[in-house]
Amino acid sequence: MKLSFKSITAALAVSGVLATVPLQVQAAEEQFVPLFTYRTGSFAPLGIPWADGKIDYLKLINERDGGVNGVKLAFEECETAYATDRGVECYERLKNAKGGASGFDPQSTGITFAVSDKAPVDKVAIETVGYGLSQSANGSVFKWNFPLLGTYWTAADVMIQDIAKKMGGEDKLKGKKIALVYHDSPYGKEPIPLLKARAEANGFELQLYPVTAPGVEQKSTWLQIRQKRPDYVLLWSAGIMTPTSIREAQSTGYGRDRIYGIWWAGSEGDVKDLGQVAKGYNAITIHNTGESKGRIYEDLKTHLYDKGLESGKDTKGSLAYNRGMVISMLQVEAIRAAQEKFGKGQHMTPEQVRWGFENLDLTEEKLKELGFEEMLRPLKTSCENHMGDDWARIIQWDGNKFTVVSDWYQSDKKYVDPLVKSEAEKYASEKKITPRDCATES
Repeated sequence: MKLSFKSITAALAVSGVLATVPLQVQAAEEQFVPLFTYRTGSFAPLGIPWADGKIDYLKLINERDGGVNGVKLAFEECETAYATDRGVECYERLKNAKGGASGFDPQSTGITFAVSDKAPVDKVAIETVGYGLSQSANGSVFKWNFPLLGTYWTAADVMIQDIAKKMGGEDKLKGKKIALVYHDSPYGKEPIPLLKARAEANGFELQLYPVTAPGVEQKSTWLQIRQKRPDYVLLWSAGIMTPTSIREAQSTGYGRDRIYGIWWAGSEGDVKDLGQVAKGYNAITIHNTGESKGRIYEDLKTHLYDKGLESGKDTKGSLAYNRGMVISMLQVEAIRAAQEKFGKGQHMTPEQVRWGFENLDLTEEKLKELGFEEMLRPLKTSCENHMGDDWARIIQWDGNKFTVVSDWYQSDKKYVDPLVKSEAEKYASEKKITPRDCATES
């Protein structure tokens, strides 16, 4: 029997549809996590271990658990070299890939600024653990941004708290001089509003010293510091700028024990080559030190390291590597939280994952279950609060390793909250955003 042209066409159409079904099912069984990295450029010493930690945790979830409730994690690196234009290119290329991005960790304040205007249109979450727009802690205005665990205002405030404690109380700050040596970029400028508010309230003089990227020319900056003699220096640097600052401090006779580095300037890669030159250097961290211990590392050894599946043999266990793992863990738990609401064992859309970020509840019991109980404090987010709990502590380089030298701090809300409110309101006005009424949202 001869088939008509229409019959053949219809048959081919049906077979074509059937042929695509396995592909669609396969795509639905994966959850895509894009990875912005900078393994090149002046920030590479930080970016490489950070990227390795992020990737190894995603690998662990696939190897140990078979994915999130059976949904395997697909991921892809996109090298930005910390350049904003390259970051935007990565964002545009990956936002709709493989069923939609589960969220972006831009790894750059500049890139975060650029994509924060795009995220509400594209309906994809921006995860900025310890960086980004500090006012984006306000979830009613920043529906798609999640500065989890803390912001640069958290860091600046905790540094001031620790300095005040050393001096014997906040009243002892009056008349003192505190300098900010910062990368002259959106990243470096983020703590300035908080420090200005603190300076006005506490009566200390704030000195500002911008450093042109990449930060290898700092001699004139430290000569000014030697001349003006600030009591303490806060260092907002990353990559090659950090060891350069510490060397210049040594050359001008400025005590390293009076320098506080932001967490991106507080990894082993920043100081290990300096050794005793950096002894006494303080840094702030949003998690415990980089020792390879706890159940998370037992699982990594069993499922990755012993099989030769780790991303970087020389980076595991470092502070930056651990921070990368924390970032991916939060991403995974947002996916898991979304599945609990929208369908366990199913692919989650970017909007559903956003809901997961907004409803994280990492209790002590949950952190222990995940193997992070020795690394983090509990975290809970909400519609109003997209940062969660902002615990931080001070670590110090002893010439060979970083050790914890303070208890856990939290930012002082009487300084931080008014800034978050006013800056979020200003942003909403400029961008013509109508804030959400969180009281009416479940």
